[in-house]
Formats: sequence, structure tokens, C-alpha cells
Amino acid sequence: QAIDDDCNQTGQLLAAMLDWPQGTFASRVQLEEGAVRVEREVDGGLETLRLRLPAVLTADLRLNEPRYATLPNIMKAKKKPLEVIPAADLGVPGGGSPRLRVLQVQEPPARAGGER
Repeated sequence: QAIDDDCNQTGQLLAAMLDWPQGTFASRVQLEEGAVRVEREVDGGLETLRLRLPAVLTADLRLNEPRYATLPNIMKAKKKPLEVIPAADLGVPGGGSPRLRVLQVQEPPARAGGER
């Protein structure tokens, strides 16, 4: 499910900012030497793109068959330890001080009763 209200913006904006090739609505992905072959559905049938890596891909719902977690596996996952790795240890820039600062948090105003 897209975080951009299913408007197909996030992947395309990211590809534009990074100046990387993009393949949208991928229904099949095959890795090759230094490239990726993306098959996507278009109005006239199927379109195949070959993109050099690194690239930004967005997935179509037919890309994978989802796996649904069972209750026993959910309970096992809750007991697993969670390893926290600082961003600086991974070589990710900006892992130091936060870029945002919360100035104020307040409740929204109470809703007034309806009138007839």
C-alpha cells in the first residue's frame, strides 16, 4: 500500500531526486549483470524495460504472492530480540543530530454540537 495515497508519486519523485532510472508497476523483476529487467502491464499488453542499476522500482500487486503470518509465528516474533544499530555505524549520513525539532504539540479544538 502506498504512503502517497496511491497516487504513484513516491517512487517517481525519489527517482527524480536521485537521478536514477525508474520502473513503475513492476509485475516481474529479473536481476542481470549491472541491470534489472522489469516487466510491467500497460494498456496494450506487457512492456519490458531494462534499467541499469541502481534504479528505483515500484511494485504492482501481481509481483508477489503475500504471505500471511499465523498466530504462533506472531507470538514467536514478539519474543525475538530486536537489534538496534546506530545509523552512523552503517555509514548513513545525517545519523547525528535530528533534522527536525518539535516546537509544540496540542489537542485539536473540541467539536461543537450540531444545530438544527
